[in-house]
Amino acid sequence: MVYFLIFISAIFVNNIVLSQFLGICPFLGVSKKIDTALGMGAAVTFVLTLATVVTYLLQCLLVMWHVEFLQTILFILVIAALVQMIEIVLKKVSPSLYQALGVFLPLITTNCCLLGVAILVANGTNKLPMGAEHNLLTGTLFALATAFGFALALVIFAGLREQLSMNKVPKAMQGTPIALLTAGLLAMAFMGFSGVV
Repeated sequence: MVYFLIFISAIFVNNIVLSQFLGICPFLGVSKKIDTALGMGAAVTFVLTLATVVTYLLQCLLVMWHVEFLQTILFILVIAALVQMIEIVLKKVSPSLYQALGVFLPLITTNCCLLGVAILVANGTNKLPMGAEHNLLTGTLFALATAFGFALALVIFAGLREQLSMNKVPKAMQGTPIALLTAGLLAMAFMGFSGVV
């Protein structure tokens, strides 16, 4: 039951992009079409889960050697290296998947959602339901659920933006203003889930 609560909480209640405002750049930049939003969501899900596991284990070494001050720099290097390794492996193993992800893999390197979740899980400061302890399993589940929540918010926002592009929007509100207003309304809609968990 605790794992289910972690999953629901990270997706709906504590959505990383709508309640904690991490990952806003790709949220606004890649959300003009549902296809690109789905691609970015899939890429973030894979990289975020893998990066969280690696950085959690790296944090154990940093604590053991008493060099916790290197956390941010090492986590950034690990995330960048993981993205590059994944890009190389996908290019060799599955060229079709590599072509499908396209520009999304390099974009993930600069996504602050990855670094934010990795630091939250490694430090044990991620929001977990009562009774859940901070360990590798709950951290990985939290990262996976957070990535699903990011992808869900991104796809919903892309659908709203596609719908808005077909409607007549006042000239002063076209582009970024209506996107920010829509993102705010979407964040308020997700706040309705706060009483669930």
